[in-house]
Amino acid sequence: MNVIWIVADTFRQDHLGAYGKAHIHTPALDALAAKSTRFTRHYAAGFPTMPTRADHATGRWTMSFMGWEPIPDDAETLAEMLARQGAHTAAMVDTPFYLRGGMNYDKGFQTFSMYTGQEGSVTRLIEKHHHESRDAREAWRFEADRNVAQTVTRAMEWLQIHYKEEFFLYVDTWDPHEPWDAPSYYTEMYMPDYDGEVVQPIYGHWQDSPGFSEERVRKALATYKGEVTMVDTWVGCLLRMVENMGLMDNTAIIFTSDHGFYFGEHGGLFGKLTFAKQRDGSLYGHGDPGAVWDFSPLYEEIVLVPLLVYVPGAAPGVYDGLTSAIDVMPTALEVMGRPIPDSVEGASLLSKVHDPALPGREFTVSTVPFANPGDSVDSVDNIRRRLGMAPVTTVTTDEWSLLYSMDTGMSQLYHLPTDAGQRSDLIGRRPATAKDVHERLVKFMADTNLPEPLRAPRGELRL
Repeated sequence: MNVIWIVADTFRQDHLGAYGKAHIHTPALDALAAKSTRFTRHYAAGFPTMPTRADHATGRWTMSFMGWEPIPDDAETLAEMLARQGAHTAAMVDTPFYLRGGMNYDKGFQTFSMYTGQEGSVTRLIEKHHHESRDAREAWRFEADRNVAQTVTRAMEWLQIHYKEEFFLYVDTWDPHEPWDAPSYYTEMYMPDYDGEVVQPIYGHWQDSPGFSEERVRKALATYKGEVTMVDTWVGCLLRMVENMGLMDNTAIIFTSDHGFYFGEHGGLFGKLTFAKQRDGSLYGHGDPGAVWDFSPLYEEIVLVPLLVYVPGAAPGVYDGLTSAIDVMPTALEVMGRPIPDSVEGASLLSKVHDPALPGREFTVSTVPFANPGDSVDSVDNIRRRLGMAPVTTVTTDEWSLLYSMDTGMSQLYHLPTDAGQRSDLIGRRPATAKDVHERLVKFMADTNLPEPLRAPRGELRL
């Protein structure tokens, strides 16, 4: 059995038509979902970009032993395991941090293709050594020049040569990550009078940015939706080729993401993390060497991500139990008939594909790699910034979502069955429930051997 694993960065679960999103055009992925098991409560683990890739590569809770950093030499990856056991491992990626700075995320791939040009946002444009990204984007003329198109095209070219082998093909596109600059006709599907502006996110509350407006947030959302549909279009090209090659009978297909994005929810959040304010009340900006991370809650829009798993011979279905990003790696191993090493902490989802009535996890944990206030961390864009406040860790159970902060009075509790939008914080009314959920975090930190300087300050829920 082969596996094709597709990752699209920043792809919100509620922006995939198969999950019931109104007015979103994703016909290719919807068609895949109709053949697959659709996981409705699949949660990010490490957050954001590269911590998730580490979770995917190792099947481990990497937030407890590494940050945004190279995969340790002694942490064997899925690609290494499969290559050692005879499969052809290949990766076609355009997410820009796989190799930069010695990141080493190509470990185990016998074929590895990196398409540059994704770092076109303000953060990267002002960095002199990243001008190749701007140059690449300025050279675009056609839709086929875009990153997702180039990455998928290379995957299709590779398949044309190797489709009769046993293979593991990993396709990772940063789209629909910002900057949201798909061809305008995609955005016009959602905003017919679109004026062509590429809106840069605030990474804070949009009301705190002078001159910003809610209308610009709506425009940004329309451009994001346009990128989602562009990604769907090119993923559809790949899936059609897979069908044409007759691979649907011997190839499992996985589609997922790493995290979502805020477009004005929860009081105006526009980004995925939050910059602190400067003394004059203005926000720090992208690329500012003095920027500090502020309180950054991880609500459902961020941590709940899509997961579609197609397995030949398995009936399509829906799985509503809790699952985590670390579960996908052992799923790929089991699908390909390989043993799952004891070092892997995730649980294969293959049994749940065949029997959606099986129970899921008791809880999941989603967090920026553990660090303490005042620490400097790499996050979002490989730029080291100081934590002005404690990073938030979200613990999700069947009913409850606890957004845990070490800072007194900052934790929040939501009852998801009755408050899916997380608008009513119940921590003041349900402190015992909050403490029960927090105890799961305490046990998790012990089970994953989180170092004591990080574990001890999180041992208490400070209401």
